[in-house]
Amino acid sequence: MARIAFILLCHKDPEGIIAQARRLTATGDCMAIHFDARANPADYARIRAELAGNPNVTFARRRVRCGWGAWSLVQGTLNATRAALDAFPDATHFLLLSGDCIAIKSAEYVHAFLDAEDVDYVESFDFFGSDWIKTGIREERLVYRHPFNERSHKRLFYASLNLQQRLGLRRAPPADLQMMIGSQWWCLRRNTIEAVFDFVQQRRDVMRFFRTTWIPDETFFQTLVRHLVPEREIRSRTLTFKLFTDYGMPVTLYNDHYDLLLGQDFLFARKISSDAHELKVRLGDLYAARGVQFRISNEGERLYAFLAGRGRSGRRFARRFWETEASIGSERELMIVVCKKWHVAKRLARRAGQVAQVPVIEYLFNEEGTSLPDLGGIETTLEKRARHHRALMRMLYGYHRTDRLIICLDPSSFELMQDFCSDQATVRILEVDCRYSDDYLVGHARRVGLAGEHTGSEALSRLLPTIRHDLRYESDRIRDAGFSRFHRILEGRSVEENTVPLAAFLDISEGAAREIAATEHMFAD
Repeated sequence: MARIAFILLCHKDPEGIIAQARRLTATGDCMAIHFDARANPADYARIRAELAGNPNVTFARRRVRCGWGAWSLVQGTLNATRAALDAFPDATHFLLLSGDCIAIKSAEYVHAFLDAEDVDYVESFDFFGSDWIKTGIREERLVYRHPFNERSHKRLFYASLNLQQRLGLRRAPPADLQMMIGSQWWCLRRNTIEAVFDFVQQRRDVMRFFRTTWIPDETFFQTLVRHLVPEREIRSRTLTFKLFTDYGMPVTLYNDHYDLLLGQDFLFARKISSDAHELKVRLGDLYAARGVQFRISNEGERLYAFLAGRGRSGRRFARRFWETEASIGSERELMIVVCKKWHVAKRLARRAGQVAQVPVIEYLFNEEGTSLPDLGGIETTLEKRARHHRALMRMLYGYHRTDRLIICLDPSSFELMQDFCSDQATVRILEVDCRYSDDYLVGHARRVGLAGEHTGSEALSRLLPTIRHDLRYESDRIRDAGFSRFHRILEGRSVEENTVPLAAFLDISEGAAREIAATEHMFAD
């Protein structure tokens, strides 16, 4: 009978980790834990103390500071797996989990499932031939070296990539390996894990290669297992169930997902809400139960898509993700260029994006024809964009694989600015204060429908002061709001005067900001 060594990667929620370890080892299985070295030391100490008396739990001998997309995630996985190999000589299977995962079947079912076939479960598709990667850089992940983390050192990451491309420093993957890609969540047999470690010891060239690739947790094990194990002994799938919304965002699982989860052809599921206490208790009791029969319908994705597509408002399968008004993300930066003259803001934002290497999205909440990627329909109308503005922004960060974005807003979008500035993200606003000639105001009146082509000059002359006052009111309202990271540049000021607020707004050097401030014809109509 299979004995599972769970490889647990985690960085938070010590109480949940302790409960998960006790639940999964209570039925005779074992666990090796890697707790991120970046995390709170007190949390790690608590986990060690609480689990010290459990002979079925061990810890990675060396903890590493993990970064998303970096080699450190693979190294942490290797360290925990090595600890499990040494501590549990009778473990037959090694199953990788995160702290957000939970079992959705009984231990009895899980063991019977693994006993049924002598195979490895690892999702793996041809890296260059498949369309597994949906957004962001693709072959650049492998053929160039990535010494910097894209999330924590974005400018260095892309500067290094651009320099290698210009110098022609492209490299080839190891010639004897077919590069594969897939989900990081795998379940491998003991002989496969041992073969991987033997390979790691012998092939230092392969290790050097993967250490400088980008997001190696999606390629390292996927490639090595395919290289070391016959194809007939591999099932290209994960045993961890994940749901995505119709907009490509991961679904958080709540108490009312219990029945749906039990019917899926998977052993574990993620991501579980930290507030789903009832779900965790019920699934914990289920894991220890015996004689439970599961009716596998595997309708989860289709059913969720159907219900979400009908626009239902209840919580039968959890609220739609945008209804939770989730944060854009505390690790992200949003830079908002505010200007009534859209052509001026676009000119400035494009130049700023070039210099600061930040994606730019122009008046997405004001201009129907703004160029946006296909995001499942949320991008199609201004009404949808405004209604689900935080969800839209989250998708755009994901689409561009970035934590920094520049957008343009009309000064009339004051409520949007207020909402964004109340978010956990770092939000900065740059007001571009322009001069407005009478001719410009007449054109503005016609563009917004306040005047027609045949409106007389006398009527226009009476209208212009009101329009000018309205524009000043919008500007004053923004400045009086007290936004904590508010900056302003003015038409008519010198390049040097506008450089300082630009540097603060974009968080770049004054030299780089000066390049933007000196943009030719910046304020020209």
